[in-house]
Amino acid sequence: MPRGLVVAAGYAWRVLLLGLLGYAVFLVLQKVQFLAAALFVALILTSVLRPIANLLARRLPRGLAVLLAVVAATVVLAGLFALAAALAASNASQLEAEFRGGLNRIERWAQGPPLHLSPHTASELPSRLGKYLAAHQSALISTAVSNAGRVFEVATGAALALFCAIFFIHSGDRMWDWFVAQLPARVRSRAERTGAVAWWTFSGYTRGSVIVSASNALLVAIALLVLRVPLVLPLTLVEFFASFVPLIGSPVALAVAATVALATRGPLIALLVLVLIVVIGQLEGHVLHPLVMSRAVRIHPVAIALSVAGGALVAGVVGAVVAVPVVSVAWAVYAELRGRPPRPDRGG
Repeated sequence: MPRGLVVAAGYAWRVLLLGLLGYAVFLVLQKVQFLAAALFVALILTSVLRPIANLLARRLPRGLAVLLAVVAATVVLAGLFALAAALAASNASQLEAEFRGGLNRIERWAQGPPLHLSPHTASELPSRLGKYLAAHQSALISTAVSNAGRVFEVATGAALALFCAIFFIHSGDRMWDWFVAQLPARVRSRAERTGAVAWWTFSGYTRGSVIVSASNALLVAIALLVLRVPLVLPLTLVEFFASFVPLIGSPVALAVAATVALATRGPLIALLVLVLIVVIGQLEGHVLHPLVMSRAVRIHPVAIALSVAGGALVAGVVGAVVAVPVVSVAWAVYAELRGRPPRPDRGG
């Protein structure tokens, strides 16, 4: 039998076994996706807040430093959401009037180039939308009620993630040392190395994502303020959290901003917001990501795009968010086992 065929067959059955193992892991994660999502969020919180807790622990007891870091982060996030909701509620009447005027402007714009709709057809669009909503009111309400049932699940998952994160921040290194000590002696060194590089890559990616998302949100806030688009703070928060989904999150969030601009400020401002989508996308892809992520993520942009697409196909938005850090960590561990990357410290 030709040697090339033997080698190819050897690789084929090994790849097949790895594929079956990956599929089995995926099935298990589907069964415990609630716990997996909570653990992933806990690791994100740990990677962001642990450096702050370490800094505070230089002058305060460890437990108090962890408590201050967690409480400060919770207060900041809750304050931002409360402020956004308050601004939206206080400007509700003004926004309603602007949206009505915006619908009239959209109707007049649809009658001109390039659509050239007849006045009757253009004026019928809002009424058709109202008739559709009225006809499907029961279905929409039942969908909203069924989705509202997830609020309790999300709240429970958030509480579990916060609970785990507190312990990870406080004594995650001791927990890891205990786990490694339970392994056979011959694999402890390798587990220590791969665990360190995995955490270094994951935490670097998470912190880099926070920096990139905050930069995108700041640019969007400045642009929307200059263009005088309403709901700047809520749209900025949407941009911040959407940017955690690589490649597609920021354009989707800015498309929402463009829709608001179209209804409240007209087609010209909406077009400028669409131009902003292109500019921020280029800035994120060619400046921010290479500058911030260069040390933590060493995978090609094509691999990132394929990872996001595959994660979205497998698990929707959650899969798109998780895909890149998972692939980055897997590649970093593989490279460490081959002895390529520098040894990271465990201080982060």
